Amino acid sequence: MHARRGQSPDNQPWWQTAVIYQIYPRSFADSNGDGVGDLRGIEQRLDYLSDVLGVDAIWISPFYRSPMRDFGYDVSDHTDVDPIFGTLADAEALIAAIHARGMRVILDFVSNHTSDEHPWFQESRSSRESPKRDWYIWRDPAPDGGPPNNWLASFGGPAWTFDERTGQYYLHSFLPSQPDLNWRNPEVMEAMHDVLRFWLERGVNGFRIDAAHFVGKDPEFRDNPPAPEGYRYFHKPVGEYDSQLHIYDRGTPFAHEVYQGIRRLVDEYGVEEDRLLIGEMHLYDWDEWASYFGPNLDEFHLPYNFGLLNVEWSAASIRELVRAIEDALPEGAWPNWVVGNHDEPRVASRLGPQLARTAMLLLLTLRGTPTVYYGDELGFVDADVPPEKQQDPWGLRMPGLNLSRDPARSPMLWTREPHGGFTAPDVTPWLPTIDPERYSVEAQLGAPGSMLEFTRALLQLRHERLSLHSGTYRELDLELDCVLAFERESGDEVTMVLASFAEEPVTVPLPGGARYVHLIGTESDAVLRDDDGGQAAVNLGPYGAVILEVHRP
Repeated sequence: MHARRGQSPDNQPWWQTAVIYQIYPRSFADSNGDGVGDLRGIEQRLDYLSDVLGVDAIWISPFYRSPMRDFGYDVSDHTDVDPIFGTLADAEALIAAIHARGMRVILDFVSNHTSDEHPWFQESRSSRESPKRDWYIWRDPAPDGGPPNNWLASFGGPAWTFDERTGQYYLHSFLPSQPDLNWRNPEVMEAMHDVLRFWLERGVNGFRIDAAHFVGKDPEFRDNPPAPEGYRYFHKPVGEYDSQLHIYDRGTPFAHEVYQGIRRLVDEYGVEEDRLLIGEMHLYDWDEWASYFGPNLDEFHLPYNFGLLNVEWSAASIRELVRAIEDALPEGAWPNWVVGNHDEPRVASRLGPQLARTAMLLLLTLRGTPTVYYGDELGFVDADVPPEKQQDPWGLRMPGLNLSRDPARSPMLWTREPHGGFTAPDVTPWLPTIDPERYSVEAQLGAPGSMLEFTRALLQLRHERLSLHSGTYRELDLELDCVLAFERESGDEVTMVLASFAEEPVTVPLPGGARYVHLIGTESDAVLRDDDGGQAAVNLGPYGAVILEVHRP
């Protein structure tokens, strides 16, 4: 599919026209029969990504050495590969194989914290006089002997754990086994820069930075104020964490200094082509979100936009969201869109299978860089994970809130055989799988109307049409509240997107003075019609969506 894409403007960096595909390595392909996905498994499946899907870049979630209390987001060695996933040589071979197929590779960079088993932390906690004591955030107890302030951990409980040996508390924004680094220490900054250099020198094309805005802590360690009633920090209820306004434990101005420094480093490696920086920050104040592009577009190329996770799925709400994102963008900044990842319930479970198709259509046609989570191209639903098989620490520590991420991390399905070819049929995978007869690549590839074939057609259309991967965005008012309508335009090429959020069929009148060609639609395929030579219209089925080519005289 790579050879069939439309041409991009000469000055447009690769990541603006790219489609990024996220792989959760534990769950993608198991090459050695231990029930856990690995790097060689990913390499064996690259032809699917390059030839079947035709994606442009692969973001691989952490595969660094780790005790796996948060499944790789607790790093004990940033420059080695955990034996579960393979070896450093396997990582280098995978990077080379991705490049050989014309794709780029993006790695996760866990900036805020390490594992408590990292040698840095082991030395830091050895004594108050340790040379690395200040590499992490240690504080004396409060006068009553309790934690230094009221900060809370995202995964439940206080953000402070008392260390008996040295008589101080250390800060952890997530699990107690994930102590926060002190980025205000220049030695920490340089050590973490060295990690980035290590992977950049091995050809990595960019980084997705985990929990990016958490690195900026208030230097005075002030208490967070209470949140107003009904406040939600996240796009979903997260328990006690919602009881505070998190203004001192994350997102302080210092975070911007950190990422401007990282951007300068990454740009040093951008002689042949741009290296990409993506930041994960769940922010829904769009001005605050946009600040992470940097005052001179000198921070993140793409601060992840999670707006589609935090919006009612209606035409009016999505129209307003897109308008807010476009309005918030600094001059010259490029938008991006996400509908799912390893932390969220599956799109098809959140919205249902029909709207999952609409979500994929919007993801691949809105202006900006999209990220597709593995399995969403097959319409994956959440797996049924019984209590005895649950492993996610967030869900286990906060029962009753439906926060477990296990159901969205079930193994990729390649074939119809048991476990979908993820691992050997006689091996138990690390998490339960969903139905391979329905959701595997083998079941859907070449099957008319399947989610995979629909996604493939969308990806090919996006690559071929300059308006879809590079063009401008224009909101259309067709005076139908239930229909989201917009145009993408580049030169003479105009593409119109219509998505109905109505439970019943709807007829959408189209602007006069143009000729329309049906390109692709959801399973409720649109029917173009012309009333006796008069105004053209589209008949959309329930929750139907369509992409049209527009020819104006």
